Amino acid sequence: MQVDIPCAGTITIEHSARARRLIISVSHTAMRVRVPRGIPLEHGRVFALERREWIRKHVEHCRARKQAQNALMNTLPPITDARLASHTIISRCRELSARTGLSCSRITIRNQKTRWGSCSRKNTISLNITLARLPRHLMDYVILHELLHTRIRGHGPEFWKALDSHVGDARALRRELKRYAPSMA
Repeated sequence: MQVDIPCAGTITIEHSARARRLIISVSHTAMRVRVPRGIPLEHGRVFALERREWIRKHVEHCRARKQAQNALMNTLPPITDARLASHTIISRCRELSARTGLSCSRITIRNQKTRWGSCSRKNTISLNITLARLPRHLMDYVILHELLHTRIRGHGPEFWKALDSHVGDARALRRELKRYAPSMA
């Protein structure tokens, strides 16, 4: 089911097996209301219409943030050689691993649209090729963040304390990183 929200766009109303309550999610590209199974989609439609002003404000915020991210990314050097960019990221990951004693089983470089990096249960670290465009301290932050996940799963207080010991003020770096867009676009 879809509903048009004036000055915001079309919002998709859909059932979700994981949702325990009605949930609105808004990004610069899509809006959705997830409705728990067993509750009619009509409840989601009414929910979205009741909150249309909140949705409109969040859509505006997301679009403005995306524009700012794209403008900032346009000031950075482009990746002209993907092999060189991958080599740069992998080399830096190995340097930081040796320096910190944090190791991974494998490193993969991908062109991800929404993530800077991830760490699998098998300790495979996947890093976004766009890291090669970032200032060095932000690339290091992402790499160390993922390397630390090989030891500490999740983002609890223990994780942030350990990350702070490697990068300084991890939360400040995280805020700075949010100014940039992980996609090449």
